[in-house]
Amino acid sequence: MRTDRLAGYQPDETDQEERVIQRRAAWTAEPVTIIPAAGEPTRDRFVEFVTPVEPPGQSGVGIVAPFDFALDRELWRWTPDNVSLYVTRLPYTTAPVTVEMASSLADDENVARATQDLLVPEPLVVAFACTSGSFINGREGQARLQNSITGAGAPAAVTTSGAMVDALKALDVSKVAIVTPYVDSVTERLLHYLSEHGVESVSSVGLGLLNHIWRVSYSEVVQAVRDVDRPEAEAVFISCTNVLTYDIIAPLERMLGKPVLTANQVTMWGALNTIGRQAIGYEQRLIEDTAQTDV
Repeated sequence: MRTDRLAGYQPDETDQEERVIQRRAAWTAEPVTIIPAAGEPTRDRFVEFVTPVEPPGQSGVGIVAPFDFALDRELWRWTPDNVSLYVTRLPYTTAPVTVEMASSLADDENVARATQDLLVPEPLVVAFACTSGSFINGREGQARLQNSITGAGAPAAVTTSGAMVDALKALDVSKVAIVTPYVDSVTERLLHYLSEHGVESVSSVGLGLLNHIWRVSYSEVVQAVRDVDRPEAEAVFISCTNVLTYDIIAPLERMLGKPVLTANQVTMWGALNTIGRQAIGYEQRLIEDTAQTDV
């Protein structure tokens, strides 16, 4: 897969090649009899279909996302073929992306209700896929969110901010540079949350956006990462699950020579790890350096 281009890079789908190879390894050609329609010759017609011997077993991951979440497709890119995502959204609000909005997303009752909406297909874990909503009330607030999810009936719970801390620990990172799309007041809450976990934010850049965060381009993210990186930073974290990052993580890591973590990446990594599954992220340091065997 081409990963040597940064700004404006568009995937050409070759990153799916390994999945196709894995699927074909389990396939077999079986003759399927097609019954002729009325008026057609009565002889049987045989067509070779390449089909799985058996449907692949599926595990479920529930996703509780903000009302304005626009990147469902990105979450699926980290998802292996034996996992299904069940996505629901929190109630709509007219507030811009401020401390007040992030706090409203962390409402315990709304999170519990959204979790219950996901339980019928029996997910093995439910992930709260919102960075600001899971760090806005600090370390205790993040723990309350997890308790709200499991209290509503989920067998296990992950939040984006909790997974971020777990990922930093897994990579033995204690000093990080931060890129966010937020206004300063929200970014400052993230820096405080990290400090509660013993992680030093050596620099930070906020884009100051109040809405339409999903429209941020790859080139804008790349430039922000260039601006924020410092020699003493052991990694870079790109906040917000509404920021597209999948295609630029590996190129940025090669450019900087250090791990680049992102909100959707750590969310899916954390959720899939919880159920013993391996996220799909070619040449992404977090995914490859913490690889585990599927169960």
